[in-house]
Amino acid sequence: MTRPQPNPQQSRRRSAMSVLAKAPAERIATCLEAFDVPPHEVARPPENGLVMVRGRIGGDGAPFNLGEATVSRAAIRLSSGEVGFGYALGRDSEKARLIALCDALMQTEALATDVEQKVIAPLRNELEVARAKRAAETAATRVDFYTLVRGEG
Repeated sequence: MTRPQPNPQQSRRRSAMSVLAKAPAERIATCLEAFDVPPHEVARPPENGLVMVRGRIGGDGAPFNLGEATVSRAAIRLSSGEVGFGYALGRDSEKARLIALCDALMQTEALATDVEQKVIAPLRNELEVARAKRAAETAATRVDFYTLVRGEG
C-alpha cells in the first residue's frame, strides 16, 4: 500500500514547524522583527497541557505508553483568514504563539517567501551549525579500540 505524496505546501509547513520547534523563542521573535506582520488575532490563546508520549521497542515493536510531556499550544488567525497553529514542548506559551504566527504567515502567498528567507532559513542554519559543533565535539572524544592478534606457536 503506497502513501499519498504530501503537497509542496504541506512539506514546506512541516519543515518549517520542525525548525521552529527546535529554535529558542527569543530567536524566532528576533527574526520576526525583520518585516511587518499583518494584523492578526488570537484564535486560541496559548495554553499548557499534557500529551501522552508513546514508544516502541526496536522501532517496530508493539507501542507502549512511555509517559506524559508538557506541551503549549496556540492558534493565530490573520485578518486575511489564514489560521496558524503552534505547539511547543514545555510551558513556553510565547513560543507556541510565535510558532502559530509563523505558521499562519507561511500560508499566505505574499509572505511565505519572506518568512522562509527571513525566519526559517536563518534559524535552520543556526541549528545546523550547532549540530555540526556538537558532532565535532563528540567525535573528538571518540576512542578506537584495536585488538592485537597474537600468533600461534
